[in-house]
Amino acid sequence: MTAADAAPLVSTQWLADRLAAPDLVVIDASWYLPAMNRDAAGEYLAGHIPGAVRFDIDEISDKASPLPHMLPDPVAFARAMRKLGVGDGMRIVVYDGAGLFSAPRVRWTLMTFGARHVSLLDGGLPKWKAEQRPLEEGPVTRKPRHFTARFDHGAVADAADVARRIARGDMVVDARSAERFRGEAPEPRPGIPSGHIPGSRSLPFGQIVADGRLRPPAEIVAAFAAAGVDLSKPIVTTCGSGVSAAILSLALEVAGKRADALYDGSWADWAGRGDLPVAKGEANPTHPSTSSE
Repeated sequence: MTAADAAPLVSTQWLADRLAAPDLVVIDASWYLPAMNRDAAGEYLAGHIPGAVRFDIDEISDKASPLPHMLPDPVAFARAMRKLGVGDGMRIVVYDGAGLFSAPRVRWTLMTFGARHVSLLDGGLPKWKAEQRPLEEGPVTRKPRHFTARFDHGAVADAADVARRIARGDMVVDARSAERFRGEAPEPRPGIPSGHIPGSRSLPFGQIVADGRLRPPAEIVAAFAAAGVDLSKPIVTTCGSGVSAAILSLALEVAGKRADALYDGSWADWAGRGDLPVAKGEANPTHPSTSSE
């Protein structure tokens, strides 16, 4: 396994050169918010990278949880990967139809369950299409492969973890829009108030993504610094439901830093409980608001 095989990002040319490799599996991880008005399943069937299987984050989730696309238990995840033909020791390349939106969440999920060699396709499907590379229609069925799920509990934060971390001065960084963070724009999920976790910082993921690709490492570091994030401290990423938070985690990795954990459930969990403080307005690194509703 070379360094490029384990890199967080691989190029379209890298993937095209290895598409027929027997130990490579490509995953279409496309998922969209309702406001995007896109059909991930339909788009996959209409045209995907040859051989790519579809990972549905709503389907491969904890169905007993009222929260959206929460991580399933290790047994259920291993069963889902076996069905997709994703096995131990394979090289995995994940992409999505937006360029860079939901694929980081699926990469984080795979690595949280023990997959070691997982990369994202830089530029995703839009770049692949722009280069007029081949597409395949219809579903893909691979031979079942054994997947050993080794769950990394430390990679996943819950509300209690987040509260403890903020109390001790760790960084919690929110990938949602600034308007939702400040409490000025509604949340996309009914019954969830807008606002933010007291003491958290706002870094909308659009500030570090351009045309479906991450900005250069130096710009990523500058964006985190401008958001009041001390990169020398432990960092937890969060967002609306745990999807775009993974973009921040990826960006930190590409910039040579790291996120300690991702808050699975994120704002849908924190604000949906009704018993945790909700702050509004701008983030204040020194004296965060703790007004609740």
